[in-house]
Amino acid sequence: MSNPIRTLLACLFAVWALPSGIAAEGTKGGPILLDRVLAIVNNEVISKIELDEQVKLATRQLIRQGTPLPQQALLEKQLLERMVTSRVLQQVGRETGVRIEDAQLERAIARLAQDNKMSVEAFRNNMVEDGVDYVKFREEVRNEIVVTRLREREVDSKIVVSDAEIDTYLRTQQASGRNDEYNLLHILFTVPEAASPDQIQARRARADEALGKLKGGADFKQISASYSDAPNALQGGELGWRAAGRLPNIFVQAVTSMKVGEVSGVLRSPNGFHILKLVDKRSNVQQIVVQQTKARHILVRLNEVVAESEAKRRLSEIRERIAKGADFAEQARLQSEDASSVRGGDLGWLSPGDTVPEFEQAMDALKPGEISEPIQTPFGWHLIQVVERRTEDLTKERQRQLARQAIRARKSDEAFTEWVRQQRDRAFVEYRNEER
Repeated sequence: MSNPIRTLLACLFAVWALPSGIAAEGTKGGPILLDRVLAIVNNEVISKIELDEQVKLATRQLIRQGTPLPQQALLEKQLLERMVTSRVLQQVGRETGVRIEDAQLERAIARLAQDNKMSVEAFRNNMVEDGVDYVKFREEVRNEIVVTRLREREVDSKIVVSDAEIDTYLRTQQASGRNDEYNLLHILFTVPEAASPDQIQARRARADEALGKLKGGADFKQISASYSDAPNALQGGELGWRAAGRLPNIFVQAVTSMKVGEVSGVLRSPNGFHILKLVDKRSNVQQIVVQQTKARHILVRLNEVVAESEAKRRLSEIRERIAKGADFAEQARLQSEDASSVRGGDLGWLSPGDTVPEFEQAMDALKPGEISEPIQTPFGWHLIQVVERRTEDLTKERQRQLARQAIRARKSDEAFTEWVRQQRDRAFVEYRNEER
């Protein structure tokens, strides 16, 4: 976007957005507090009113979690940075055709309500009573789904884990004599791609400042909310329980020598600087006996051409043909948009946790030979048929599978952080009337 256009955009916004604290006369003579621009992100603006709303939401969340509140100026600065990054990602989503239909949004909110053991109506009423604008909340959820879709398409779909990597992972575990998992808190200080020495030094100084406060007894979750650039900063930087293989090597090297409750020094990675806190650790060696399900499916993906109603209609017609005698495997080869289509939709033997929850729940409700109604997951709409079930000792096999999942998750986390940084660095961002 050219400089004249940026200037015009700011001027147009300034017509109704005077500097904070300046009031205009309303039509009835009363003062009306007007808004002002805090940042321009490509061809959009972020206003003071938008930031104030985010500060209110964040403050409620931190109070509910029992996290000490950061200084107001630090919280505002961190939230504005996150709003800039979020706005960039929403723009990328729109430009690349990511669309979230209202029906998808309502299902996501229904899952949130279910997670909180409430009906959707009770969930909404609870939020309104808590002072949350429900319309804005819905749009925040929509934005989160957009980011999830971008991650699936731009990062997760490109992650490859080789057998050699799994072998190395398992050998390392065996050599150490342990298979530990770590419960961690994390603070991230991102460094721009191709950053100058001065930029790197400034980010390191910020990390050192945060570490100094932690060593002085400050609450880790409070410092996370004040300083961290990570998406989970307002959740105290909680990474939860993670196997060593799911962590970057620099994290593993640090936590293996840390005691529970201890905070690491400042760690350097290609993405920036990090500080860790070891909340707890445990061994994860156990025999695994599970019930497996042999299943096959037919998948219709959603895209700019195929809407939910169309996907569901197509699968209903396929299900009807199968009920009248058509072969499931043949229909999968002809109709399914999954890599399993060449195998007639065969997914092999599935253990608990191998599929997304929506798929697993529908699959577990079927008897051998039964075919589900069309069901939706983040990947699209499916028909599922259970072929057979068995109980199996999967200790060794499961170890390889868990190793694959851990390596894949680690690669995905690292790649997504880098991808987000690249999108942020490519965007035009201009802060206005702020010292940044």
